[in-house]
Amino acid sequence: MDTDGTAARAGAARAGTSAPTPVKKAASPAGVTVPPGAARPTTVDPRTGSGVPVQAPSPTVPAPAPAQAASATRPVGPRRARLLVTRLDPWSVMKTAFMLSVSIGIVLLMSTALLWWTLDVTGVFAAIGRTIDDVAGSGSSSFDFLSFVGFSRIMGIALVLTAIEIVLGSALATLFAFLYNLSVGLTGGLEVTLSEDS
Repeated sequence: MDTDGTAARAGAARAGTSAPTPVKKAASPAGVTVPPGAARPTTVDPRTGSGVPVQAPSPTVPAPAPAQAASATRPVGPRRARLLVTRLDPWSVMKTAFMLSVSIGIVLLMSTALLWWTLDVTGVFAAIGRTIDDVAGSGSSSFDFLSFVGFSRIMGIALVLTAIEIVLGSALATLFAFLYNLSVGLTGGLEVTLSEDS
């Protein structure tokens, strides 16, 4: 007779406790790992009877901020900037004015030579000379119009005018730069709007 086993069962019955029964863990599907200490919610597949893990909802993308939405809808165009010219360098102004005056002088000399050649070829000088002789009388007239409007005389006058134009243009532009720098304190300067090429 097994008295030891009977006594153990009787003692457990008197104590009102029962031996713990092992709990079986649900087998996770292949390729799915469950971290320890955190149980993943599962649902029961009616076809197989096994638990299928429930996928967590995907995180929602936050809506763009109003500033970002405004910048995205803003039309793209050429940028503009309003600037003030507060100082002119007199030396750079003088150099620029000198070069422009020389260019204008060259154009003046070339246009004078071309105009004289055109009037001489078309016979305008000869016609004017004959008219003066007819009015004053050929015998008493000592004025020679053709020698007065000779090429060397006309080009000499044009060269003198060109030299005066170069000197005066450079000097007046430099003086303007000095006066502009003095007036900036009162007027604030010349306002210029700069824009990018579209």
